[in-house]
Amino acid sequence: MSSPTDRPDDDAYWQRPDPAAESLGRPEPAPPAPEPAGYQGPPRATPPPADWRPPTIANPPPPRRMPAQDDIALDEAESSARTVTYGIGLVAGAIALVVMCLLCARLVF
Repeated sequence: MSSPTDRPDDDAYWQRPDPAAESLGRPEPAPPAPEPAGYQGPPRATPPPADWRPPTIANPPPPRRMPAQDDIALDEAESSARTVTYGIGLVAGAIALVVMCLLCARLVF
């Protein structure tokens, strides 16, 4: 379809065609497919054969006992690790403070 070259008097060009008019070359709509009576559920599965499981070879031995934990030694190790961590943090903070003071002193003076 080409656009009209003359100026239309109204909006008739943009209106939908009359549904009662003769066919515009479009195919007729297909009739709706018949719907099933309702959901019949999943299809039934055939049961597996009686010998479908693999044979059991051997049972594994029970797990061994773990060694007892030394709670006092664990607490001492955690305490020393915490001390080292705090020490490194304090040194890093002191270095950062000195660097900040140097940078601010250069900006002021």
